[in-house]
Amino acid sequence: MSDISDLRPPMPQQRWVRLIPVAFIMYTIAYIDRTNISLALPYLSRDLHMDPAQAGDAAGIFFWGYIALQIPGGYLASHWSAKRFVAILLVAWGLCAVGCGFVQTRREFWVMRLLLGVAESGVWPATLVLLSHWFPRAERARANAFWMACLPVAVICSSPISGWILGHWNWRVLLTTEGVLPFVWLVIWLWQVNDHPRHASWISPEEREYLETALGGEREEFSGAGHEPYLRVLLRPQVLVMVGVYFLLNTSNYGYLFWLPTALEHTKKISDLTAGYLYAVPYLLTGIAMVLNARHSDRQRERRWHVVLPLACTGTLILAGALQIGHAPTFALALLFLAGAGAYSAHGPFWAIPTETLPPRVAGAAMGLVNAIGNLGGYLGPLTVGFFFKRTGGFALGFGALSLSMLGSASLALLLGRRKVTTRSATSYTLTAC
Repeated sequence: MSDISDLRPPMPQQRWVRLIPVAFIMYTIAYIDRTNISLALPYLSRDLHMDPAQAGDAAGIFFWGYIALQIPGGYLASHWSAKRFVAILLVAWGLCAVGCGFVQTRREFWVMRLLLGVAESGVWPATLVLLSHWFPRAERARANAFWMACLPVAVICSSPISGWILGHWNWRVLLTTEGVLPFVWLVIWLWQVNDHPRHASWISPEEREYLETALGGEREEFSGAGHEPYLRVLLRPQVLVMVGVYFLLNTSNYGYLFWLPTALEHTKKISDLTAGYLYAVPYLLTGIAMVLNARHSDRQRERRWHVVLPLACTGTLILAGALQIGHAPTFALALLFLAGAGAYSAHGPFWAIPTETLPPRVAGAAMGLVNAIGNLGGYLGPLTVGFFFKRTGGFALGFGALSLSMLGSASLALLLGRRKVTTRSATSYTLTAC
């Protein structure tokens, strides 16, 4: 079946080069400010007198704060303005990120990480809502993937720089300098971003007409469905399954992200700069995998298997790496590097599902619910690895637990609905709710 791009005449597609790069860099900064403590964790632990379990707790407490504005963020983006809401959050998380560099005690660091989580919590659902206003279904997984490629790119770009800063100064300089970046990008965000095509003076008339027609047709699909109670929509089985998938995915993913640098240092005695470069290796593969998987998902108009297979491969590679880490450390690290690409490549198709299966008025809040509860796995993952590291002095059991979590996520994703092509138009389809 032909893609929607085959059914319309050639036209400028300015939204791809105008919106995606600005949103990409915005969330790259957010992810850097969230995860830059991974390389600094050994130094933070020493200076603030934290044992491995306490360090894992401090790294993961961010995700308890990350619950706060997820559902309100999706709601405000849908009913008010994604652009303005994200602009407010840019200022808030910048203040918190800089504050992390000035803490003097373990408790102060714990509190600042919690507040940083609150400040960043509404950005993800608000940006997904914004993209859904600019990219129709047949383009949405690719748009999501191009934007979400900021996650591995943040690690690729920041890890060598962060390693260099740590090698020349200290973790306080690292957190403070990278915490200033949101204030710089705020000006670009306000200048370049618009909430809807009708608000943008830079878009061509042809592109505006195409978007209004395509997106208007999608809204009409839900117009005859009646006014289902808001809470009932949020508690649909499909939404709850997505919560479970994302929770287990993040348990594994963030445990991997926060502890891989320490595992590198523990396994091989290397410099901070070398650790930064090596830490970036898995994420070089990730960006490529994200785009290829999303592109294939859009072409096939299929979401479920484009989520299941990457997660299953990742869980298998982490398990293999965990089993080898005590016997063949170099081979184990190679397997763990390869594992880094899988989980992120599922993001584009996964996050296309809510905007394609739920009424627009609640899709943003539903994505907030999935992201809020799902990201609590970001607390559990680092804590689990720290717990096993403290008791065994190694990473085999901790990374083994992460692999089981990722395999569980893949298994649960099998419950997501199959693709169902409707007869209304050649480019209209939904995913059957489980």
